[in-house]
Amino acid sequence: MKKHNFYAGPSILPQYTIDNVAEAVKDFAGTGLSVMEVSHRSKEFIAVMDEAQQLFRDLLEIPDGYHVLFLGGGASTQFTMIPMNLMKNKSAYLNTGSWASKAIKEAKLYGEVVEVASSKEAIFNYIPRGYEVPGDSDYFHITTNNTIYGTQITEDMDCKVPLIADMSSDIFCRPVDISKYILIYGGAQKNLAPAGVTFVIVKEDALGKVDRLIPTMLDYRTHIDKGSMFNTPPVLPVFAALQTLKWLKGHGGLKEMNKKNIAKAGLLYDAIERNKLFKPTVKDVKDRSIMNICWVMNEQYAELEGEFFEFATAKGMIGIKGHRSVGGFRASTYNALPRESVEALIEVMQEFETSKA
Repeated sequence: MKKHNFYAGPSILPQYTIDNVAEAVKDFAGTGLSVMEVSHRSKEFIAVMDEAQQLFRDLLEIPDGYHVLFLGGGASTQFTMIPMNLMKNKSAYLNTGSWASKAIKEAKLYGEVVEVASSKEAIFNYIPRGYEVPGDSDYFHITTNNTIYGTQITEDMDCKVPLIADMSSDIFCRPVDISKYILIYGGAQKNLAPAGVTFVIVKEDALGKVDRLIPTMLDYRTHIDKGSMFNTPPVLPVFAALQTLKWLKGHGGLKEMNKKNIAKAGLLYDAIERNKLFKPTVKDVKDRSIMNICWVMNEQYAELEGEFFEFATAKGMIGIKGHRSVGGFRASTYNALPRESVEALIEVMQEFETSKA
């Protein structure tokens, strides 16, 4: 039976990536060594790092003046590195979920933090609007996609202060106007590579403006100066990221990915709303994520939640259980997920509905 991978992260990767990584684990670039054991200083791996950074630039059309970094520590380390490097006195944050909340907590260690708006009172099932960002903020931080709750900011906002975005779970799902941000970051394990590498796109002239002493490893300038090679980078995840970047380029780039992602998400949202057993958790269409589709049983069918999960899992639908903090169901429709998997899930939902008619 074919398995359809809807996990939120670590999550589905292109078969192209998996196949090339599998080969490199056995023999990397004809060296006779595994990519897991080759020196990060070897010319073969330096070529990987250089090509991955360049493809990042090409796919996202990153302007001059920005650097692409591949770091360890996950996106959670960026919650600390960002205010340490960029907050002089005050920062602003939009609270749209668990990860934004954690970023706010860390930022408070370095100065005043203004939470401009929050959707916590509604279990983060919408994107706040109509808020004011203090003009004296050193930066404004947003989380563009919220994997747990299924909401997403899908436009690059105009902002009167420097803008920073956590794009862990929706990087490469659409074109992005990089010039509107001073920093974009994310863990790789959603749309890029296995866990272990974090990407950072940072504008050089935003750095070097704080007075505090910054530990060497936590200073972005350290990693810029050393080309992400100050310490041993996560070699295998970087190699995997390169394969995904090649796959993205070979499949038409980000405009084509965006079309496919919108279509996949639209199919599933329509199926949820047509099915008498289910309802989406995000009511406002403009707030719905095209990466993480969340839904629950309608109230009169709530007792069927466990039964549907077991039914769908037995049919090969893997990873559709909602996050433990909210329950229900979640299908992550990342770039690598084929439309056929969404169609298979819809068939299972319809089959279950028919069995309960």
